[in-house]
Amino acid sequence: MAYIVKTNQLTKVYDGNEVVSTVDMHVKRGEIYGFLGPNGAGKTTIMKMLTNLAKPTSGEIEIFGEKLTDRSYEVLKRMGTIIEYPIFYEKLTAQENLELHCEYMGYYDKNEIGHVLDLVKLTNVDGKRVRDFSLGMKQRLGIARAIMTKPELLILDEPINGLDPVGIRELRELFKMLSKEYGITIIVSSHILAEIEQMADTIGVINNGRLIAEVSMEHVRHSQTDFIELIVSEGKKAAFILDSQLRITNFKCIDERCIRIYDMSVSQKILSKTLIEHDIEIEEISRKTSSLEDYFLKLINGGGIHA
Repeated sequence: MAYIVKTNQLTKVYDGNEVVSTVDMHVKRGEIYGFLGPNGAGKTTIMKMLTNLAKPTSGEIEIFGEKLTDRSYEVLKRMGTIIEYPIFYEKLTAQENLELHCEYMGYYDKNEIGHVLDLVKLTNVDGKRVRDFSLGMKQRLGIARAIMTKPELLILDEPINGLDPVGIRELRELFKMLSKEYGITIIVSSHILAEIEQMADTIGVINNGRLIAEVSMEHVRHSQTDFIELIVSEGKKAAFILDSQLRITNFKCIDERCIRIYDMSVSQKILSKTLIEHDIEIEEISRKTSSLEDYFLKLINGGGIHA
C-alpha cells in the first residue's frame, strides 16, 4: 500500500495538556481523506504538524516516504496548504499575490495564474485589492494559491468556510477532479459532514486528540442502516407504546418529538395505526437511511443505536 502520509504515535503537548495523543494516520496516494472531529479535537494541530508549522512532542511523521524534519524543504515544496484562515498581502490584487507566491516557491509558470483563478471561479477581480474581497473570495484565493504549483499533496483545513451552497458544490467538484484527473492526494477537514460524505474516499475521525476510526467511505456506506423516523406530539408516550404494545426495543429517542426505529419488521401502517389508537398525533413518518453524520455521532458518543 502506497501511503503519501503516515504518522506513528504522533503526540503534541501544550502547557502540560496532551492535545494530540499517539495518532497513527494513514493516507493513501491519490485519495481524498476526510478529517472529521468536533471543535478542539486536534485536527488543526495535526495539520500544522504535517506542514512543519508545529513540532511534535513525540512520534514521527512520514511524507512521500521520508521522515519529516526541520530540513524537509523539498518535501514541503511538493505540498499545498490552507491552515486556518489564509493570509494575503491585502493591498495587492489576487494576481499579484499569486505572482509573489510563485516567486518564493521557485515556480516560474506564471501563465498558470489565470488558469487556477478560473478553476476556483474567482473571475472579474482584475485591479481589485484583496482587502476588498469577501470571506468566500479569500477562501477561493487561498485554494488557488494552494494548487498554484501543482502540488502532489493538498492539506486543507475547513476550505469551504464562508462559501454559499453554490460555491461549496463548485469546490467539492474541483477537489474530486484534482484527485481523479491529476492524482493529487487531499487531506480535507470540514464541519459539513454531508460534503465530506460526497467526496471523501477515506475518513479519519478524531476526538479528544485520539484517532478513534480510520475507515473507507465504502465501509461506512455498507454499514449504513435503514430506519423509520417518527415525528410525534408526545415522544415519551410514543416510546412507551412502542415498547409495551409493539414489543419494539431497537429504537432511539433523538429528542422530545423524534424517534428512530431500527426494527424494520414492523410496517409503517401498523406503527401508525397503533400510535393513533393511543391518541398520539403523528406529524411525520418516513423510511430513511443513516448518513455519515449518524456514523460520526455514533463514534463520537461511543454508543450504539439502541435506546
